[in-house]
Amino acid sequence: MSIEVKNLFKYYGEQAAVRDVSFNVKKGEIVAFIGPNGAGKSTTMKIMTGYIPASSGEVFISGMKVDVDNLKTRQIIGYLPEHNPLYTDMYVREYLEFVGRIYKVKNLKERVSEMIQTVGLEVEQNKKIGALSKGYRQRVGLAQAIIHEPEVLILDEPTTGLDPNQLVEIRDLIKRIGKQKTVMLSTHIMQEVEAICDRIVIISKGQIVADDKAGNLQKEDAHQTVYVEFDKKLSKSQLTKIPHVRKVEQVKEGWLLETIDEVDLRLQIAQYAQKENWLVLTLKIEQKTLEEVFKELTK
Repeated sequence: MSIEVKNLFKYYGEQAAVRDVSFNVKKGEIVAFIGPNGAGKSTTMKIMTGYIPASSGEVFISGMKVDVDNLKTRQIIGYLPEHNPLYTDMYVREYLEFVGRIYKVKNLKERVSEMIQTVGLEVEQNKKIGALSKGYRQRVGLAQAIIHEPEVLILDEPTTGLDPNQLVEIRDLIKRIGKQKTVMLSTHIMQEVEAICDRIVIISKGQIVADDKAGNLQKEDAHQTVYVEFDKKLSKSQLTKIPHVRKVEQVKEGWLLETIDEVDLRLQIAQYAQKENWLVLTLKIEQKTLEEVFKELTK
């Protein structure tokens, strides 16, 4: 495992910000770490990078314990904090060269030029960081996080302040990086989670409440709901006669039919419609959105 978090606790006074958090992230995996504000995301990420100590528990990065091999683990982690700290009086290229020297990056000037091109900073590379828009500052932060070719990338709200075009570019960049590295990112944008991430870890009130693929989380509800449209007007009483249908609701041009039985309701509807000589125009399973799942797990 590239990242192993075991039984992590963090207290501020008597208040527990993180309570018994455990999860693993494999190499080549992009994992979303999401939760409401104040849930413990940033605290957990800061502990993982060695920025703050845990009250108890263990974090391993590529097999090395963060609080024991602190310097070694920092060398193989790329970190973009939520509040991107940059030296605003430095020029873009100057700043990236400064960060590269800290990491002892070889062929530094070539590597800086590569990073500027990778994150799309060519037009802004000769400006002072203080003169950049929020979106371009975020790109500078991402460039400094990956300039030393880290094995593990930890990104806290990496797309904050980006316009729609920049969002697509940075998402594609993170996906490319994630093929060779381990990436863990936090975000409040559910479309981003669905577009980028292989897995989702949800934290609420300092505790992990879910850890699975997005599709699996959306299917966990025992109720199967199917949206169906027919070629003729039908009544609610007619539809309740379909085997295994437990609930019927009319919506727009069609109907939502629900079952709690372990059957494929689409098959039941299709067979019954054929028997009754109804023509089915639309038939599809209605899944919960990721936002709905998130709200249910964190409310």
